[in-house]
Amino acid sequence: MPSLFDGASARIEAALEHVDISEDIAQGLAQPDAALKVSVPLRRDDGSFGLYAGYRVRYDSTLGPAKGGIRFHPDVNVDETTTLAFWMTTKCAVMGLPFGGAKGGISVDPKNLSPAEMERLSRAYIDQVADFIGPDTDIPAPDVNTNPRVMGWMADQYRIITRAHRPDVITGKPVEVGGSAGRTTATGGGAFHVLKTMMARWEREAEGTTVAVQGFGNAGVRFARLAAEAGYTVVAVSDSSGGIHNENGLDLDAVEKAKTEHGSVTAAEGDQISNADLITLDVDILAPAALESVITDDNADQVRAGVIVEIANGPVAAEADRTLADNDVIVLPDILANAGGVTVSYFEWVQNRQAWYWDADTVAERLEKRMVEATKAVADRAEALGAAHRTAAYVIALETIDKAAQARGTSAFFQGET
Repeated sequence: MPSLFDGASARIEAALEHVDISEDIAQGLAQPDAALKVSVPLRRDDGSFGLYAGYRVRYDSTLGPAKGGIRFHPDVNVDETTTLAFWMTTKCAVMGLPFGGAKGGISVDPKNLSPAEMERLSRAYIDQVADFIGPDTDIPAPDVNTNPRVMGWMADQYRIITRAHRPDVITGKPVEVGGSAGRTTATGGGAFHVLKTMMARWEREAEGTTVAVQGFGNAGVRFARLAAEAGYTVVAVSDSSGGIHNENGLDLDAVEKAKTEHGSVTAAEGDQISNADLITLDVDILAPAALESVITDDNADQVRAGVIVEIANGPVAAEADRTLADNDVIVLPDILANAGGVTVSYFEWVQNRQAWYWDADTVAERLEKRMVEATKAVADRAEALGAAHRTAAYVIALETIDKAAQARGTSAFFQGET
């Protein structure tokens, strides 16, 4: 079975059929700039001690300092972290952000940690990677199972280590300690801007359009809410415990209440379904918003949605692309559709460096402008190439990175060929 990174590399190969880039960049994107593995110590509340594997990968810094989240999950490993860092590299390039790509994480199940243990683990991770990150080199952010509070702990630990107040070292912090308005809703909001832009391009209406969201976390909740407010019918949502379905539309207030009070959407009123069932529902829009590779070669042929909005990173495995294309399923790719988070992280970084903070309306307006422009660029390129939107997005990313490399001089320049 191919690794996650093998699948990511295959998509670059598909894009290279439509674009010529320098051999320098082709070689550079074949492997990360730097990868760090550390042991993160944790003294548990009961006095016991444990060590957890931690990772941080900087993939490419051609466009600027590396940028990428930190996730706490049992499945975190070097292959996943490297692939996520690679995707962040292309995502920043598609969005025209002055960042390269990075990613990090700890192999741990945070559900088994108390709040105090989460804080100690978060601070211990920064103790181990402090020399690897920095506001001008590598800027972390939240990801799966991390949140503004965790980022606040991490930024504070960096302050303690360096004896300097540098809020620009980490984004996704609480607003009260240098975070940006609109950051927590940015990923889901950005994905909705992508869908809305494409629906207008297709001359399709929200009314009568059904939506299923796999993954009812921060991004999935925001996307579902915006979709419902715009007139879409959200018929199914799920979390790690399972899903809930109502063909007439869900009461999202009740679903969120069930999630808050009982820990799962399955406590809400509706038909109980599994995550696997949700993927194969007969809906117009399917929005996987949890983890990678939930749509694979095994179930791609069962997908009945006409459009997939990839709110998660890599929810469609590379081997499923061909099946979905053959079945005329349009995929709005993750390196575009979930780029709202890193875009507002960029806004936060800028605000931190200027010590000048924007209100929520300004952030929302600037996010929408960036998402709409990027979506139109990808759609235009897909149409011009006669290629999938994913391939078009990768073509744009490769061109952007290559232009930055060309500006510094590539092999062709030094060999007198240009």
